[in-house]
Amino acid sequence: MEIYSTEEQQAEAIKRFFRENGVSLAIGAFIGLGGLYGWKAYNQHQIDTAEAASEAFTKVVESEDVLAKSETLVSEHSGSSYAVLAAFVAAKEAVEKNDLDTAASKLSWAAENVQNPELQATALLRLARVQVAQKAYDKALATLAKPMPESFKAQISEIQGDVYLAQGDKDKARSAYQSAVEANGTQNNPLLQIKLDDLATSSAV
Repeated sequence: MEIYSTEEQQAEAIKRFFRENGVSLAIGAFIGLGGLYGWKAYNQHQIDTAEAASEAFTKVVESEDVLAKSETLVSEHSGSSYAVLAAFVAAKEAVEKNDLDTAASKLSWAAENVQNPELQATALLRLARVQVAQKAYDKALATLAKPMPESFKAQISEIQGDVYLAQGDKDKARSAYQSAVEANGTQNNPLLQIKLDDLATSSAV
């Protein structure tokens, strides 16, 4: 299953999310508080909360029961960026266990609860791949139709091609794969060209 393949762009998005999120928290706290003492108290609370969420996330990653630990983290730190990352980790664990319903649920929650558009797009793309694996093709197409940054166009088109191919519509699949190639999708995923070539070969037979 290609749900977690070719993720260099997503990894960079996650790093960028933490950089941007850290700055926005600091600026928001500074603007929202009028006095030095209030600032210190609020800042300490933010630090304590972040440390608690970080520790909880570490426990999720190191746990033998990732799904259960992630549920606890999300319920106790739902507003933190670590809760979103825990949802990603739990979804990956669920996919590996072939628990696609749980994976879809985790990724849906992540997409709905993250503000960073690139990280949200990552959640949506993974959700669409899970939905393809579930043979929920209409849901997958609906997920892919949601607003995402232009930089994700190649991946969106490729998954659309996978959906159309699974539905038996080779013409639409070929068109979607061609759109993905034209969006430089082969730079991160050489298999994309193979998918397109295979369709060209089958149509020539």
